[in-house]
Amino acid sequence: MRLLVLSDQVHPHIHSPRFPENLPPFDLVLAAGDLPGAYLEYVATKVRVPVLFVPGNHGEEWVLEEGRRKRPGGVVNLHGRLFRHQGRLFYGIGGVPRYREGEGQLSEGELLRLALKPFPRRLLLGHGVDVLLTHAPPPGPSAGEDFAHRGARAFLLFHRLFRPRLHVHGHTPLLGANPERRHRTPLGVEVVHAQGYALIAL
Repeated sequence: MRLLVLSDQVHPHIHSPRFPENLPPFDLVLAAGDLPGAYLEYVATKVRVPVLFVPGNHGEEWVLEEGRRKRPGGVVNLHGRLFRHQGRLFYGIGGVPRYREGEGQLSEGELLRLALKPFPRRLLLGHGVDVLLTHAPPPGPSAGEDFAHRGARAFLLFHRLFRPRLHVHGHTPLLGANPERRHRTPLGVEVVHAQGYALIAL
């Protein structure tokens, strides 16, 4: 399975009349937050695969319809939900560890409850989650050094309980000419920063 992952940046290769023919084929789109609702809808209208997203912390994942905000159409809000595709199980947690008041600011307790939400399924079926999609990073190399971009400790617990093969996130800036986009944790979880876009084989 090949995944197209997006976050934090409207990329010209994606917001293009040539998309998706300008990329190799992919089986699923994962959007890791802070992307305009209109952009998500554009992607959904151009592809024939599911588009899953989690909200970020800047309140961008909305569209206006008759003067009212609503979530974008044609996409699946994965926040606090499980989604199965081609035999793989996906779970999402939007927002970030709280550093101010506002949309997408979650307490450590809220993040912990979301991280534990699939646990009854784990006990009943003995099956973990294949892919975790979040906006915030876990603690580690892809977390920011400042308080606003710190890693969410609840995600490390999720890694231990559910052993995902892949954790896709956004939020922290990728800086430099060739920034490191991915790393592997001691538990074997591949952590990938989705800023802009990337294609990942699962």
